[in-house]
Amino acid sequence: MSDNKIQAILDTTMEKLKAMVNADVITGEAIYVNDLTLIPVSKVAYGIVTGGSDFATKTQSSLFGGGSGAGVTVSPIAFMVIKGDDVKMIPIYNELTTIEKAINMAPEIIDKAKEIFAKDGDEKK
Repeated sequence: MSDNKIQAILDTTMEKLKAMVNADVITGEAIYVNDLTLIPVSKVAYGIVTGGSDFATKTQSSLFGGGSGAGVTVSPIAFMVIKGDDVKMIPIYNELTTIEKAINMAPEIIDKAKEIFAKDGDEKK
């Protein structure tokens, strides 16, 4: 397999990612409201995969097939609030905690459990 071809694919993918994900994505543009300055703060996560293979052919010494893919997620997590000399971080809660999810799902879980037990009772008769 040609390492140069794989490296070229990887280099191109990384260049594109670097262009999309920079410090301005993590700390957004400041918002001014009267005497307050709000700066959005985000969490950035990304993944990348690259691969390729050489294929032997009768007409050419080899053929190369390769590709890459990447994904980026940007999630707002907080606002930095500045007023005079005071700086505070105010978190944003996008997701429920596991316990809150369980509590919200409790009625649905109970209904499904009743259905399952009702079916089991009918089958035993």
